[in-house]
Amino acid sequence: MPWHARLALAYNLENQRSVARFRHEGPLRILQSLYPEGDAVCHNVLVHPPGGLVGGDTLDIAVRAAAGSHGLITTPGATRFYRSEGELALQRTELTLEAGARLEWLPLEAICYSGCRAENRLTLRAAEGAELIGWDVTALGLPGAGKPFELGSLQQHIEVPGVWLERGRIDAADTRLLQSPIGLAGHRCLASIFFVAGSPIARARRDAALEVARALIDAHGLRESAGATSPHAEIIVLRALAPVVEPAMQLLRQVWKAWRAELWHMTGTPPRIWAM
Repeated sequence: MPWHARLALAYNLENQRSVARFRHEGPLRILQSLYPEGDAVCHNVLVHPPGGLVGGDTLDIAVRAAAGSHGLITTPGATRFYRSEGELALQRTELTLEAGARLEWLPLEAICYSGCRAENRLTLRAAEGAELIGWDVTALGLPGAGKPFELGSLQQHIEVPGVWLERGRIDAADTRLLQSPIGLAGHRCLASIFFVAGSPIARARRDAALEVARALIDAHGLRESAGATSPHAEIIVLRALAPVVEPAMQLLRQVWKAWRAELWHMTGTPPRIWAM
């Protein structure tokens, strides 16, 4: 039988401490809240015990950060879209920030196994004064294990309603897209990190964030296939293509740390689970 799992996670500021509370249905859980940076920032790990999605499965994740709160969410492992016999596997995530909230959405990659039929949707809503750093990383197949992405498809959707929309479909049969130098050029990992604000970001602040991101790109092995831009006054985004996940994730973590310092004047304290 297919899984339909739901998780509703809410951050609130209580006595100067960001506190996480959640409700769930099915196999989605939040582990213990951790405070490696003190009470102001609540770190959580989102766990999906089955480890992946097959045709017919749906994961619904809704996160709300109340005014003044700051939450950081990551995962212990990759999301896996396995081979489907015909039905769609869907992961749907909605992140909502109230005025003055901060949120960091930093899951590990989504792996599309050959033969999957997958849709990965991410919707971001930020009220005035709210800000979010998030990323999205997709791996097509397991090239290092000799399991290429030969069949199936992925529908990718990232949206800030009324502000920013990135939507595309990758089909394993579309060799022109996968191999062309104006497509993926043979790369099998697509990665983006984005800074989303509920109000226009001051020009000097945007330029500074772009400058540090571009400096990191120039010093990285992916400099030929990565770039940073600001497509809207409320969005800063860096995109990268890589042959495998590891170099892309390395670059994104460097940019996350630099943006935290530049935009929030905070050190980049990595979630403990990243060291495991």
